Amino acid sequence: MSISGYLISGVLVALVLRQIRGKRLTMFGLLWPLGLVIWAAVTYLHGIPASGNSLVLTVLGACVGLALGVGCALATAIRPGPDGVPIAKAGALAATLWIVGVGGRLAFEIYASNGGGPAVARFSAANGIVLEAWAASLILMALAEVVGRNGVLAWRARSSLGRQLRELRLSSDPIDRRA
Repeated sequence: MSISGYLISGVLVALVLRQIRGKRLTMFGLLWPLGLVIWAAVTYLHGIPASGNSLVLTVLGACVGLALGVGCALATAIRPGPDGVPIAKAGALAATLWIVGVGGRLAFEIYASNGGGPAVARFSAANGIVLEAWAASLILMALAEVVGRNGVLAWRARSSLGRQLRELRLSSDPIDRRA
């Protein structure tokens, strides 16, 4: 595994760990992790193998990433900040799901690069998987995890702010329509 791979993994773990204390949810904060995984995909993804079970592995990796990212977002509390910008606070489940995704990819890459490669090659040959499918699966897993998490967080933040604005308008209306 390259130094950039370790750095990307470390940055992605830090992303959620920073939210345990609560962090402003800004457009920049939602987009830079996406830019990071898109850069990794452009750099390391050289196609999606579709032969044998390679496509199944690749789709499975993306689905697992999406499930982990959406689960992480749903386990993150969103509340309004004092200036109206939403605050995202990751709970223990959110951090665990995120670390399982990032840590699982990292553990597999370390295993495959440090002695586990022949075992992965034998498994792949026995199951009709080309070796390039592993890289595609892991990269698409990371991409889907970030897209799922940040997409759901953005949707929840927008929904939360819209609800708060409606409540504010209702409470400041001279005619109480809730009565």
